[in-house]
Amino acid sequence: MKVLVDVSVVALGVGVSVSEYVAACHRVFSEAGLDTNLHAYGTNIEGEWDQVFATIKKCHEMVHEMGAPRVSTVIKAGTRVDRNQTLADKVRSVESKLGGST
Repeated sequence: MKVLVDVSVVALGVGVSVSEYVAACHRVFSEAGLDTNLHAYGTNIEGEWDQVFATIKKCHEMVHEMGAPRVSTVIKAGTRVDRNQTLADKVRSVESKLGGST
């Protein structure tokens, strides 16, 4: 089953900046061949359910291996069975209703 996910993985106990951990997770997602969109407070991912969630687990493991004693993750996931929808489709739908005024 295809899933669209918004995930935010936060390394805790590592200081103020967490960008190196975000970059490491982004590499894990990219190496898995998942379609991603990095944004200011997380990453949108689209792919098959099992692969997406296995990759999120791998990201967690990577952040721990990098020295983070704790990892906190927020995941929002959505699925559709009536049609195939991409992250780009969802954005285009809203933009079309805005009529170009963002």
